[in-house]
Amino acid sequence: MINEVSALKFWMAAVLGVVQGVAEFLPISSSGHLSLLQYFFRMEEPDALYNILLHFATLVAVCVVYRQDIADMVLEFFRWIGDLASGRRERGNPPEARRMILLLILGTLPLFLVLPLDDFVEGLGASPLFVSVMLLVTGCILFLSDRYGGGRKNGRTATVQDVLLVGLAQGLATIPGLSRSGTTISAGMALGFERNFAVRFSFLLSLPAVLGATLLKVVKVAKAGDFDAELLPMYLTGMVIAGVVGYFSISLVKLLASKGKFGSFAYYCWIVGAVSIIACFVLPMLTPAAS
Repeated sequence: MINEVSALKFWMAAVLGVVQGVAEFLPISSSGHLSLLQYFFRMEEPDALYNILLHFATLVAVCVVYRQDIADMVLEFFRWIGDLASGRRERGNPPEARRMILLLILGTLPLFLVLPLDDFVEGLGASPLFVSVMLLVTGCILFLSDRYGGGRKNGRTATVQDVLLVGLAQGLATIPGLSRSGTTISAGMALGFERNFAVRFSFLLSLPAVLGATLLKVVKVAKAGDFDAELLPMYLTGMVIAGVVGYFSISLVKLLASKGKFGSFAYYCWIVGAVSIIACFVLPMLTPAAS
């Protein structure tokens, strides 16, 4: 019986790792899918630490894919500090990596507006009907994205207003069922971002957001003392799966966006959202009432 329970936990870890790796980057809402899986299939909600580790694994996947951009920004950051310390002034336009640092900082600022609402927003995920409706909304956003695509703005020409609006879209996408990547990439395209830059900026923008949320949750878990060393193999299994699947998911998003087919995910979101809404009304009628 113990072995069966252990096998089940590893199976659940693998499933949640795949869901996290796929839905975190494909524009189909990882939080929405996890909420619906837990509701309809009676899957146990992963503990807080496991949730943190899955998100950390997908953060690592972004770092691997965009390692050159990140390395350039880190080097440029220290050059920038050196220029400030020595009093040197730039001549002409700043390097793109330096400008990207500023754009990412500005794009992250709107998240502080939604921090006070974190518990309320997280509670919305408890309603499968609400999550299903938000998946339909995500589908509409994605469907329109290809119509708006084809702009020319990049890291050198995107404005402060542009990145603040994309940041607001990221804050809005904390609502369960709204895809973070789908909402931010679509917002970038609507503002005139070049397709590849919209994808690149969206995933790089996720780094400070995911890292910040991860650190906050780590502090909470550390204070609560919720860590079972026996679950470490299960945690590592889910992390590896989420990271590997996430890497290929990012590559798929980049490919489809470059070909102007990013909106293809809209049909998937509409189907899942519609089926889930129907299930929300039908399943209670099929379930015998408790006596």
